[in-house]
Amino acid sequence: MIRNIRVWRLIEQALDEDVGPGDDTTLAILNGSESGIAETIAKEDMIIAGMDIFAQVFKCVDSELCFSSQFSDGHAVKTGDIVARIEGSMSSILIAERTALNFFQRMCGIATLTRRYVDALAGTQTKILDTRKTLPCHRDLDKYAVRVGGGTNHRFGLFGGAMIKDNHITAAGGISEAVRMVAQTIPPTLKIEVEVKNLDEVSEALSAGADIIMLDHMSCSDMKTAVDLIDGRALIEASGNVTLANVTETAATGVDFISVGAITHSAPAADLSLNIIES
Repeated sequence: MIRNIRVWRLIEQALDEDVGPGDDTTLAILNGSESGIAETIAKEDMIIAGMDIFAQVFKCVDSELCFSSQFSDGHAVKTGDIVARIEGSMSSILIAERTALNFFQRMCGIATLTRRYVDALAGTQTKILDTRKTLPCHRDLDKYAVRVGGGTNHRFGLFGGAMIKDNHITAAGGISEAVRMVAQTIPPTLKIEVEVKNLDEVSEALSAGADIIMLDHMSCSDMKTAVDLIDGRALIEASGNVTLANVTETAATGVDFISVGAITHSAPAADLSLNIIES
């Protein structure tokens, strides 16, 4: 469950964007006094995420609507399952429908894709991480959905840890100098992560005192060599072009984490529909 002011503001903005001065179609067909019941149906197998957000959109439109569900976040549902039921003003249900589904389908899609990656690593110690490749202003929701799917959140934003990437290294004049400059500035409680592209850079990052070394777009063979070279002296993250087809092979190299931007930036929306069943 997510409860913070950014999320509530986002819901209000989304409704304002969609509804504007009013729902022309609904206002033309209904006089506002009609009551009804709607059901939300899963049209594919999925992991539920964002049920509270889904309900909140309806409540924002009409606090008198009655929302119920036998499922909560993290539950696996099957095709055809009735995921939620909404009762009350027909016009309110129709006005909230699209915005509510937009949030819910995205979050369920992220959780479902994340779970597939997590399941692919069953029996290993490697964890799936998300990235900052999220929909702008949806990071609370995207990262929450990753957690629901069994993944682990990387830093929430730039403030969540020092990650020295290729452009930082270029700007600083090298890995060692970049690590030195960052170590002098950040609080000692923050870890320093360094992105590397080859084994020479692995050695340099290790010597510089990196806490986490990110192996970026390296072959599985080179990653295994890097794991042996690091030998537990730093945590190891694999990143770049990781897919469901190769994530198990990547984990077999012995890395601690695998970051997958696709679980947030490319997760397909879950297929859900809302149908009026009684009016």
